[in-house]
Amino acid sequence: MSARPVVVVTRRLPEAVEQAAARDFDARLNRDDKPLGPDGLKEALRSADAVLCTVSDKLTADILSAEPRRARLLANFGVGFNHIDVEAAKARGLAVSNTPDVLTDATADLAMTLLLMVARRAGEGERHLRAGAWTGWRPTHMMGTQVSGKTLGLVGMGRIARAVAGRAHGGFGMRVIFHDPYPPSPEVARSLGAEPRERLEDVLRQADFVSLHCPATPETRHLMNRERLALMRPDAYLVNTARGDVVDEAALVEALQSRRIAGAGLDVFEREPEVSRGLLELENVVLLPHLGSATTETRVEMGMRALENLRLFFAGSPLRDRVA
Repeated sequence: MSARPVVVVTRRLPEAVEQAAARDFDARLNRDDKPLGPDGLKEALRSADAVLCTVSDKLTADILSAEPRRARLLANFGVGFNHIDVEAAKARGLAVSNTPDVLTDATADLAMTLLLMVARRAGEGERHLRAGAWTGWRPTHMMGTQVSGKTLGLVGMGRIARAVAGRAHGGFGMRVIFHDPYPPSPEVARSLGAEPRERLEDVLRQADFVSLHCPATPETRHLMNRERLALMRPDAYLVNTARGDVVDEAALVEALQSRRIAGAGLDVFEREPEVSRGLLELENVVLLPHLGSATTETRVEMGMRALENLRLFFAGSPLRDRVA
C-alpha cells in the first residue's frame, strides 16, 4: 500500500492541479471526465482517504452511508456545497472543506456579463446575425435597455456581491441597493456606494436589475418564487450566478413568457445540467453553462486551495476552509 494518502479526484482538473495532486498524494484521477455517479462515489468513499469532489457530485445521505468507509475528508472544488449533505457528513464523522475567496472576481465579472448581455440583447443579437437574418442597421432594430445610471439590487452582500457592487457603481455609475440579513458594516457599504434595504421586497420593487448572491440553503430554496418575481418591475431583469434552486424555475419561465419581468441572465439552473425547455425557447433570457468561475486562473486557484486543505488535513492541522 502507498504511504501517501489516497485521494480520488472526481472530475478532470486543470493540468497544474492534477500534477500537484499526483506529486503530493496517491491521486486517482478521472481521465475520462465522466461523473462517477452514485456507485462510483460510494466506491471512492470506501477506497480512498479523501475525495476531491465538485458541484456535479451529488453526495447524498445515502451515498455518504457507504460501508465500510475509509474516506475522512470531502475536499470540495468550489465555494458552494449544497450538493453535499453536510449534516449527514457530520453525523458520519466526515470533514468538509470548500474553496472560498479565489473565485470572487471571476464570478463577479460573469454577473456583469450576464447583466449587460440581457440588457443589450447581445445573445439574441448574435443568434440573429449568425442565422443570416440581419439586413443592416436601422434606428429601431433590437433596442435594449441602458445599464449606466440604473439601479442594481443585490440579494446577499457577501464577497461576490461586493465585487459586483464595486464594478456596477464604479464602472457604470449604477445606484446599488442590497438586502442581507447579515449586512456589511456601514463603512464597507458606503465604500461601494451601496445602500441597505431592510426587506428583500424593497429591493425587488426598486431595482432595474436584481442580482442574486445568496447561498443555497433550505431557507433560500425558491427564494425567488412566483410572488417575489411579481414584485419586480415589468421592465426589470433578474441575474443569477448563485445557485439554481434559489429560483423557482417554473415560476421564472411564467414570468418571462408573460413579460411580467423584462428578462433574465442565468448561469445556474435548478436541475443542472437539465434546463427547462421554456427557458430554451425564450429570447429574453441569456443562458450560460455554469461558467461563473471558468477562467484558467481561477480554476487553478480553486484546485490549489482544495489541495491545501487536503495537505493540512493529513498533516493534522486545522483546515483553512472547513465547513463541517
